[in-house]
Amino acid sequence: MNFRLVFKICGRLLMVEAAAMLLPLLVALLYGESPRPFLYSIVIIAAVGFILSQLPSENHFFIREGFFTVGMIWVLMGLAGSLPFFYSGYFTSFIDCVFESFSGFTTTGATILTDVEVLPRGILFWRSLTHWIGGIGVLALSLALLPSLGARSQYLTRAETPGPVVSKLTPKQSRSSIILYAIYCTLTLLEIIALLIAGMPLYDAVLHTFSTAGTGGFSSMNLSIGAYGNPVFEMIIAVFILLFSINFSIYYLLICRRFREIWKSDELRFFLTVVVLATVAVSLNIRHLYDGLGEAFRYGFFQVVSIISTTGFCTDNFVLWPEFSQMLLVLLMLCGACAGSTGGGMKCSRILLLLRCIRRDIHQVLHPRSVVVVKLDGKGVDEDTLRSVLIFSSSYLLITLIAALLISLDNFSFTTSFTAALTCVSNTGPGLALVGPHGNFHAFSSLSKVVLSLCMVIGRLEILPILVLFSRNAWKRA
Repeated sequence: MNFRLVFKICGRLLMVEAAAMLLPLLVALLYGESPRPFLYSIVIIAAVGFILSQLPSENHFFIREGFFTVGMIWVLMGLAGSLPFFYSGYFTSFIDCVFESFSGFTTTGATILTDVEVLPRGILFWRSLTHWIGGIGVLALSLALLPSLGARSQYLTRAETPGPVVSKLTPKQSRSSIILYAIYCTLTLLEIIALLIAGMPLYDAVLHTFSTAGTGGFSSMNLSIGAYGNPVFEMIIAVFILLFSINFSIYYLLICRRFREIWKSDELRFFLTVVVLATVAVSLNIRHLYDGLGEAFRYGFFQVVSIISTTGFCTDNFVLWPEFSQMLLVLLMLCGACAGSTGGGMKCSRILLLLRCIRRDIHQVLHPRSVVVVKLDGKGVDEDTLRSVLIFSSSYLLITLIAALLISLDNFSFTTSFTAALTCVSNTGPGLALVGPHGNFHAFSSLSKVVLSLCMVIGRLEILPILVLFSRNAWKRA
């Protein structure tokens, strides 16, 4: 393991994070708030980052270093990002600060705060900005800003990119990252403009757009989007949630006018079909709670889109909805958005491949000598990829169950413990019962908060990069 090069890359990323804190620092100054939380944090992070970036190192860097580096970067970024929260004085413990920071960067949106609206505007801005930074990935940002990483970028990208298949938009990974961020920034700007036209204040529009772009869910309001009671705000945000939940390569194909390839996307069709069917099912199930089917559709559509995208915004307390709707939302939480998007969960492409593997096995039971190739987007999927999908799915569920078991030591209900674990692994935010959309994670013990924070990073990096950090072989120099 080339530790010096690993920590040198980590140092560069910490310096990027320190630079990002200049934005909330300016917001704090603009609103007449104390800049000390950000000044202290910037000095510490920049100093540590500079020291690490100056380490002399050898050039060899392979897939093992890639996975190890990704896991280490996300842990360090999360810890460093907690410093403004710590120095703000609004958090009761450093563990709470770490939880909030990891929830931000992993775009989970779970919070330990019981009253969000008392926080200074600079801190709220940083809180939502972590969603935006973590949306596409801190490494995608770094590859766009630090193209000097060269060939090593392919190993970093492979470790961080969500989904069963890693694809590049262009032969050069740094150029692919620039294109991704150009699309990301364009969609972000369009949503801010749309919300401003609809009448949302600029500060609120920026914060909620950051959370939407990263499919995170942090809000400046205690009641989330529901605090506005504005159907236009809700529809704008719901539409952009959908846009950010789609594989970003679709937009590249759209720009290149390769419409036939877009139509071939099995995952896109599957995702949109699930959204439509789930919206209809939930709307019909909750129609007796609202004034007519139209209003039920308004709440049902927003919540379905918010949960399957793992954004976690809410317009109503869905814990009070019928059991069928709650269970359906839990299943959507598990499913997640499209691969290559900013959404979390298992990803629709994996669910689709699992279903097709089941169909193939049933067919082979009935026709033992037949050879059936599992396809995605009209192309055959190799057995190694299918095996990795099966292993990932099993590991995903196993980690969720183990986390729920550890959290159950706090003696909360099964619903609270299980959905808290699932929502953190899936990077969704709200769960059911105590951790519902109008609840929070404040009551959990420090151990549970550490476990849940780890679950967030494991879910965001899709398991392997974090598990590599716990592997004894990864720490060997050879």
